[in-house]
Parts: sequence; C-alpha cells; structure tokens
Amino acid sequence: MLVSMENMLNRAFARQYAVGQFNINNLEWTGTVLKVAQQLRSPVILGVSGGTIKHMLGLKCIHDIVVNAMEFLEIDVPVALHLDHGQSYEACEAAIKAGFSSVMFDGSQMPFAENLAITKRLVTYAHRRGVSVEAELGTIAGSEDGIVNSHVIYADPAECQKLVEETGVDCLAAALGSTHGLYKGKAKLGFAEMQHIAQLVKVPLVLHGGTGISDEDMKKAISLGTAKINVNTENMYAWCLSVKEQFEQQGAHDINDPRKVIMKGLQPVAERVEERMRLFGSAGQSL
Repeated sequence: MLVSMENMLNRAFARQYAVGQFNINNLEWTGTVLKVAQQLRSPVILGVSGGTIKHMLGLKCIHDIVVNAMEFLEIDVPVALHLDHGQSYEACEAAIKAGFSSVMFDGSQMPFAENLAITKRLVTYAHRRGVSVEAELGTIAGSEDGIVNSHVIYADPAECQKLVEETGVDCLAAALGSTHGLYKGKAKLGFAEMQHIAQLVKVPLVLHGGTGISDEDMKKAISLGTAKINVNTENMYAWCLSVKEQFEQQGAHDINDPRKVIMKGLQPVAERVEERMRLFGSAGQSL
C-alpha cells in the first residue's frame, strides 16, 4: 500500500535523518529500488518526472506497475509514489487521480502570489485525499526534464514562512545552492540560510540535486532540517557506464538479451541506493 510522505518525513525531521527520493525510469528500476528499501528496512520515495511519465506510458501505468511490484516483492516498508516537479495544478491533480500518494507543485518560476495561490488550492485538494504536497521556492540551477536554469536564486525566508503558514504544505524545497544534474566543481550549500528557513517554517526541508554534494554536506543539511533528499543523476550515470562497459568488454554480437543488459546495469544503481540510504540514516527506520 502506498503512503503519503507526511508521516515518514515528519518522523525523519524529528529524528534528524532523511528519506531518499530515487527517481524510477522503468519496471526494473522500480523493482531495484524497492528491493534495496526492503532489505535495509528503509522508507523510500519513488520519484516520477515528466519525461518518465511519457516513457512509462502514463500516470496510471506507472501507479499500477509500482503497486503490483510492491505486492509481488512483498514490500512492507513505507513507500510513497511522488510526482516530481509538477508544472501545473492540473498535472498534480492528474497524478492524484491516477493513485499517486504524493505530488510536488513547482511554482518557483511564477510570481510568488501565483505560486502561493496554486499551492494552497492544491494542498486543500490533496489533503482531503490523504496525499502529501511538496512546494518549491527559489531557483535550483541545472537541467531537469528539459527545464534549464543557469543560475541559483536562493529562496527568500519570508516567502518560505508565508507559503508554509498559509498553505499547510507538507515539505518545502527551498533553493539554497544545490544543482540538478552533474556538478562542475564542488556544490556550495547555504547552510546559514538553510538553518534560518528551517527555524521559520518548522516543516521538513527538501534538498534537490543530491548528486555531487559531499557526504559531509549531506549530513550537515540533515542536521539543519533537511528530511528529504532527491537522488537521480548519479544513478542514471552509473547505469549508463555499466551498460557501456558490457558492450565494450563483450562486443555487441555476444549480447542478445536486453533483460540481462538492463539488470546488470542496475547492479551499481542498487549499490548507490544502499549507500545513500545508509548515509541519510533511513536504513533500519522501518522496523
């Protein structure tokens, strides 16, 4: 059974650990993340981006794959199915109607008043159906599903407080220096700003662009109120490198089963998901 992010993140926030969001890209990817979560007794968030919705043939198909995979694998740790970076109220509503247990409305590119109004309306709709909502303020640099931002714009603390207080949103992605995609150099997070915003909003913070952030900075962010960390690029990169190596070592004429190629590529993904769950402190939190 899918659950919202509310309880898992509030528990993580109170106990100072974080739950990882690992984006899924296909059936096998879904099973891999679920298996690791089950083995480590960790809550987990399965993230779904706009590109994945098209690739996996729609929201309902994704929902049914996840639910059936959980049943087949006998998963009994908390699992949230989360729409990542929903670009409109309608996109989030469609995910909820398809059975998603959590949605993110990304109104960060809009004027604050418009972001606030849509988020408030969405929270009312979602909470009546037991679905959690994540909001975003500020600009996270990098590229995500074709949306490119060249500069980081830190979230405004006063706007963060107003958005949370007036909407009742479950968690907040406040842009504080992280970047989507592969980093060029060392990520520089605004820890002072993070601590200030966490004290103002008193809800779990979300760190997007987890790839490339040092382990020490991850731990510090968690200690300052970050209870959800999104990891995607490093897993996709690990899969691609593994598959590339398969073809280089064996030659294309020796590889004729795509299922084996996909699953072998997911071995390093499983290793990285396990590493992240242990680093975030979520391993063993679903006893």
